[in-house]
Amino acid sequence: MAPLIKVAALSGSLRKASYHSGLIRAAIELSKGAIEGIEINFIDISDLPMLNTDLENQGTPYPPRVEAFRQEILQADSVLFASPEYNYSVTAPLKNAIDWASRPPNVWAGKAAAIVSAGGNFGGGRSQYHLRQIGVYIDLHFINKPEFFLFAFQPPPKFNSDGDLIDEESKNKLKQVLLSLQAFTLRLQGISSA
Repeated sequence: MAPLIKVAALSGSLRKASYHSGLIRAAIELSKGAIEGIEINFIDISDLPMLNTDLENQGTPYPPRVEAFRQEILQADSVLFASPEYNYSVTAPLKNAIDWASRPPNVWAGKAAAIVSAGGNFGGGRSQYHLRQIGVYIDLHFINKPEFFLFAFQPPPKFNSDGDLIDEESKNKLKQVLLSLQAFTLRLQGISSA
């Protein structure tokens, strides 16, 4: 039986029928049936206040919602980012969450991570490159392959009207990302996946 790893999953889109939240829901479903030894926890970042260092050190190091978020990241073994591309980069809500969790002590440090994106012509790829740059500074270790850029608007349909992933080929590619993240997480922890 594979050792259990806990994955914190963040969607950079706050839209109700977000394709990126749909990717996370699909990953959670895969973790419940198709992949042994992985538990994925969706972490809602929509209610995090905008980073403002004036909010620090007012009785506790961070506002309660921020501290709860930081603890969720700290307790995870690895991170799955579903990162839309806005203006060639990551979204404001996702960057805000990353910045809060990087405040001292940086709770991202040393964790394995993976990125999935869906979008237009480049499938959200430019956001992934910026996220990888951010990861260098905050000491996140991203898997290199497989990459997951989903061209969401090309036929056949990839998502339904609720934002659920319905394309089986894409689900299989997502599964490969999760297996790679699982193996890399265990390798970083010095645990054999065999």
